Amino acid sequence: MKIENNILKHYLKNVYFITGTSYAGKSTTVKMLADRYGMIFCGENYHSRVSDAVADPDHQPDISYLNTLTDWRDFVLRPPEEYERWIYGTGREAAEFEVAELISISQDKKVIADTNIPVDILKEISDYDHVAVMLCPQSMSVDRFFDRSDPEKQFILSVILSCDDPDATMENYRRGLELINGKKHYDELANSGFFAVVREDNGRDTREEVCDKIAKHFKLI
Repeated sequence: MKIENNILKHYLKNVYFITGTSYAGKSTTVKMLADRYGMIFCGENYHSRVSDAVADPDHQPDISYLNTLTDWRDFVLRPPEEYERWIYGTGREAAEFEVAELISISQDKKVIADTNIPVDILKEISDYDHVAVMLCPQSMSVDRFFDRSDPEKQFILSVILSCDDPDATMENYRRGLELINGKKHYDELANSGFFAVVREDNGRDTREEVCDKIAKHFKLI
């Protein structure tokens, strides 16, 4: 069954999406806006509760990869090009789970989602004033990737450190991050036509300022 995009857009009318590069502040901004305006908060990988249980290798091979993984060292030792392909393949597969979840929770209340739905799909299922792109320089996305304390990233760091050659493994993983946050993908987001905010590496705390900008764009204020 195929549901036409105009139908999906109607049922997603209460959903606001924030997408972008790593370390751009998406998770923080989504949480702050949810708290400010009483919106339902959908944080990073909010769909995984369902997708991890429902995905199968025939229909969602990239999501299912983690379910078949027996040694997490294989995850961090993959060629950088395969890591890049897998990240974006997973995002495209997960988009269907995200849309289904968002429709189910958004009919009576506004929702804000930290999403990996590709921008070409967002253009079809949402409106300009319901999507914001957050960007930061590649150097920040890569160099500060493990500076955050969230369990997922710290687990990956522990796996890298457990490998026979942690330095080589870290270099391999960093190369994957460089591809994922590279110019091709950055430009796709920056030139998507959506409202964009670029994080500057100036040491200032701009969280409230960024929230104000995006709230205004979303017409929440």
